[in-house]
Amino acid sequence: MADDEMDAPAIDPPAWAARKLLRVVRAGALASTAEGQPFGSLVTPSCAPDLSVLLLLSDLSEHTRHLRADPRCALMVTGPQDGANPQTAARVTITGVAETIDDAALKARWLAVHPYAALYADFGDFHLWRIQPKAALFVGGFARAHRIKQSDLLPDPAAVATLLEAEADIIAHCNADHADAMTTLAHAVGGAGDGWRMVTADVDGCDLALEEKVVRFPWSAPVADANAVRKELVVALRRVRGG
Repeated sequence: MADDEMDAPAIDPPAWAARKLLRVVRAGALASTAEGQPFGSLVTPSCAPDLSVLLLLSDLSEHTRHLRADPRCALMVTGPQDGANPQTAARVTITGVAETIDDAALKARWLAVHPYAALYADFGDFHLWRIQPKAALFVGGFARAHRIKQSDLLPDPAAVATLLEAEADIIAHCNADHADAMTTLAHAVGGAGDGWRMVTADVDGCDLALEEKVVRFPWSAPVADANAVRKELVVALRRVRGG
């Protein structure tokens, strides 16, 4: 094996790469239809613990009117490009059916990664929507397109439930007893400044926030319980600190 092949970074399985990308992005393109005519618009997604996509939409928006008439839709999100060619960027498109949902916990979760929206989130014409992914297409770069079935894309429901039950305790413990470590993790994924706090934790990673800045720290692989989260954090901090 050539030296450059030995040094090449491992390529994530498509479903795992797609999940990580869905959870990290903060903007995407929503495709809806109006009387058969396709329509695209900018939206600001977040993911629920089960990977369903959350959107806070105004009733006055064109795309909201479209979804009320026909809830079938698609969402594309894109990662950073490698060099001058935009098509080197990883991207994932999910298809699904959108629905409004009145859930204070999910709204708080959406706001945790879009804190700037607190200025208007409680306006009467804004409502939370959820898209349950039915299938996905992941493109990891040139000649790396993969169709992903729902069963391969979504996280294990039992693990999701276990982590959701433990999430509040995980966040409280990390912020109270390991505040410096949270800042270290944020710096590792591009965050700047001091005082970062964990605001979400799920089977795929955690979100860290400093005022209106939010970054995502992914686990090395999906986890199933709080003990696995602790192990991920310990290993990640050792790696980041060079220990």
